[in-house]
Amino acid sequence: MPIRFNAFQSVEIAVADQPIPIQHYLRQPQRLVKALVDPSRTEQLSSEVFRLKMRPLNFMMLKVQPIVDMRIWAEPDGTIRVESLACEIRGVEYINQRFNLNLVGQLTPQLKRDTTYLVGRADLEVLVELPPPLLFTPKPLLEATGNGLLRSVLLTVKQRLIHQLLSDYRTWAVNQREQVAQSGRSLLSPNTPIA
Repeated sequence: MPIRFNAFQSVEIAVADQPIPIQHYLRQPQRLVKALVDPSRTEQLSSEVFRLKMRPLNFMMLKVQPIVDMRIWAEPDGTIRVESLACEIRGVEYINQRFNLNLVGQLTPQLKRDTTYLVGRADLEVLVELPPPLLFTPKPLLEATGNGLLRSVLLTVKQRLIHQLLSDYRTWAVNQREQVAQSGRSLLSPNTPIA
């Protein structure tokens, strides 16, 4: 019988002012992926679709490694949306054939009291049929363990968002400003390409 695990994570991060608004940075999903996930564990499948190889996870007596295909895209207002498309579980074939992962999330730049904030939420749900040896484990224990594991995954993403993404944004903004200064163009003129 399948068991369902759920977790969500909200975030609100103040963004330090840079010469180029963060909305321009957020229009580049590939930069976000590189900032949030070790590049050796990512593969870009198309302009909006990425395959992420997560670190192996331990659940009860099982060790599994999820491989998730994610669509990540930017809307005109700078909002980033994320949704899972497919998932493979390596390590336990029984679970791989009986596993469904659903992740949806968004991250929106919002101006509050003259400060830009990144405000977002991610919802993660897993539906899985556990192998026979785990069927005798009390359901509350399974649910607590599974929900805790999902929360820890989302918390790790949040921490990387707070540190790596903002650091990459600062670096990108400074590099953009230097490129513009060298070329003598206005920083946000309509003809200035944002790399």
